[in-house]
Amino acid sequence: MIKQCAIILGCLTIGELIVSLTGIKLPASIIGMILLTVSLRAGWIKVQSVKEIADLLTKNLAFFFVPSGVAIMLYLKVIQASFWPIVISALGSTVIILMVTGWVHQVLRKKGASKVSTATTHD
Repeated sequence: MIKQCAIILGCLTIGELIVSLTGIKLPASIIGMILLTVSLRAGWIKVQSVKEIADLLTKNLAFFFVPSGVAIMLYLKVIQASFWPIVISALGSTVIILMVTGWVHQVLRKKGASKVSTATTHD
């Protein structure tokens, strides 16, 4: 399990290095997850190499939300003062994300269907 932790922490560390060296405006954890995903998809890291630790982290995911919950309680007055703008922006952005995701899915599905139809007509 230590090797599995080292793989995940290695991806996070590389993400931290990328952020500090390039000044990119993305969280290092996101870059680390992207690196881990690319490594898994490319086959550089085998799924079995991180499966046990990934399962453990997923099962205990609720613990990662405790700091956020505490922060919400600490800033409750600030959140209450801006409640409606927060709710409206959260709902609005969710609707926009759903619409864009649906549109992208439809476009990609049509492209996939056209590739299949052209492949079958050439055979």
